[in-house]
Amino acid sequence: MCRVVDLKQAVLAKNDAAAHTLRTELTARGTTVVNLLSSPGSGKTALLERELGLARERGVAVAALTADLATENDALRLARSGVPVKQVLTDGLCHLEAGMVGRHLDGWMPEDTRLLFVENVGNLVCPASYDLGESLRVVLASVTEGEDKPLKYPTAFGLAQLVVVTKTDIAQAVEFDEDAFRAHVQQVNPGVEVVLTSARRGEGLGILLDRALAVGAGGAVHAPVMAQQPPAHHHHHAEGPVRDHAGGPAHDHAAGHDHDHVPGHDHAPGHHHAPGAGHGPGHGPGPESGPGHTGPGSVTRAVHPHSGVVPTR
Repeated sequence: MCRVVDLKQAVLAKNDAAAHTLRTELTARGTTVVNLLSSPGSGKTALLERELGLARERGVAVAALTADLATENDALRLARSGVPVKQVLTDGLCHLEAGMVGRHLDGWMPEDTRLLFVENVGNLVCPASYDLGESLRVVLASVTEGEDKPLKYPTAFGLAQLVVVTKTDIAQAVEFDEDAFRAHVQQVNPGVEVVLTSARRGEGLGILLDRALAVGAGGAVHAPVMAQQPPAHHHHHAEGPVRDHAGGPAHDHAAGHDHDHVPGHDHAPGHHHAPGAGHGPGHGPGPESGPGHTGPGSVTRAVHPHSGVVPTR
């Protein structure tokens, strides 16, 4: 058990360090990173495509990194917006890590990029525990997922700095209870902003872009209560928050194991966010996967508008 705990702590510390370095470097060059988390099928790709197109229309230098276990479908969709897009195939890994993000940005992202949207793997458990060097963490949920989603995934929603509801054009058809959803969000994350959107109808379009630009300009960012809680040690638990420390998130793990924690970490000046690091056994980087592989557990493709998919090394 001690050996397992030591390995976990080493992995957590490594991700925290990589996230801190990445955030510092990107902040220095004027790039704001937005980490988008949601369940599969929430509609985040559709909304992101509209936001990227709007950013381009406004003359905002923007890029997107999108992650999936398989296929390049999302990258091809996002590339229709006309902005630089890169696909990361994780080969089964259920989340992105800060080191992976840094490697895939190296030599690819244009120097003048003002905003970088990172579309995380569709999953509200593993990705919630990883700080990617972001300055704004956004959790999305569609009206079809149920009003109790925030209570079922308290870590993901509890560490969000912005909550976005998608597919509101069908809210009435699925009898979505907006008041109940908002109440549940506030229960796990008091004070966080909740915005309503419909990519199909254009409702709420531009709010995500505006919030990201405001953060980049030094605006105030919501500080989740969960991210400010003192350390908790040796929890034996099922799914749910298990590691809270100043400046870092709680973590979701497989049921029934004990663990220690890693101390909090510093961040770039002017950024208040809910970073995260760490994972339980079985979530480590995958094996190398042949040509185009640039780091453990991932394969990347650079997708250029109107030019298809080009392998990168």
